Amino acid sequence: MAFNKGITSNSSSKKKSAVREWFDSILFAVIAATLIRWLFFEAFTIPTPSMENSLLVGDFLFVSKLHYGTRTPKTPLQVPLTHQTIWGTNIPSYTDAVQLPQFRLPGFSDVKRGDVVVFNYPPELQHPVDLKTNYIKRCMGLPGDKLEVRDLQVFANGTAVENPPRMENEYFVATTTSVNEAKVFKDNGISEYNSYVETFNDTIASNDQPGYLVYTTVELAAKLKTYDFVKDVTVVKASKEISEPMLYPNSQLFKWNRDNYGPITIPAKGMTVQLTPENIALYGPVIKNYEGKDGVELAETSVKIAGKVITSYTFDQDYYFMMGDNRHNSADSRYWGFVPKDHIVGKAVFVWMSIDPAPTSFFGKIRWSRLFRVIN
Repeated sequence: MAFNKGITSNSSSKKKSAVREWFDSILFAVIAATLIRWLFFEAFTIPTPSMENSLLVGDFLFVSKLHYGTRTPKTPLQVPLTHQTIWGTNIPSYTDAVQLPQFRLPGFSDVKRGDVVVFNYPPELQHPVDLKTNYIKRCMGLPGDKLEVRDLQVFANGTAVENPPRMENEYFVATTTSVNEAKVFKDNGISEYNSYVETFNDTIASNDQPGYLVYTTVELAAKLKTYDFVKDVTVVKASKEISEPMLYPNSQLFKWNRDNYGPITIPAKGMTVQLTPENIALYGPVIKNYEGKDGVELAETSVKIAGKVITSYTFDQDYYFMMGDNRHNSADSRYWGFVPKDHIVGKAVFVWMSIDPAPTSFFGKIRWSRLFRVIN
């Protein structure tokens, strides 16, 4: 009996130090935050205007990993709660000495056309898939779709795709005089505008016409047209005859521009393509960079895998075509190609905070109307 009492007394007298309690609390919080970030939700912020006016620079949003299924980690040797570098430094936060096979847990939804999706930027080949820079765009093309942009309008399988409700185009606002930009543009929620006095393409009727280039919605463009100092509002778009060499697949075989793009067939798992010169230009980089094949060699008229020339190829995974809602100010699939399924991070679900980056008072910086706004 006395022996038992002695053990009880010694155990109760061993208390954790304050440092140990703090360490245990921090360790628990880091583990819990890491698991939540990996399995359920992750917070992101919008740094560029490529998704305006649907998402604004300074929006903070939650992205659901559950919708499309959580990916298992590919790069396990990483400082917790970091991405590519340790906070505030250029020191890498990971080592790719160990790379695990990546799987996707079951989700309750597939990626749908029109979803706002966060994904890893595919061309960033210097990082492992799960540590490439995070991008956010709207899915406009699904695996197997035949996608085309005709005169600004996106078509999928021959049918016009519904435009996002707050999508922005570029407009030339011809004016009779200079305007109070803060009053006219900023008060109307137009954050991107530049004064312009020279003709730059055939959509503007006369030379040396004063005015402004603005990025805004159809509704706000119509409102600008009602001002007495505005002569006309013209949508800026390229004609079919204009070719942009910077567009994907960066080949002289395709005479496309951002407003007239395609048609292009989006790769789907199990889809087989014949490797013609056109298909090599379109799908060669996909086969080499995203399909997990070793020893892929590309030439203009041939593809080799492990030294053997192949004349057709069957894709191992699905791909998607992503575009920004700010159609003339978005580096998207038109410029760098398809998004592989294993690069999909999650679905953007709602904005929980929005901070206006423009100089203003502390309380004026919060966009109260955008708090807890559902993303659609």
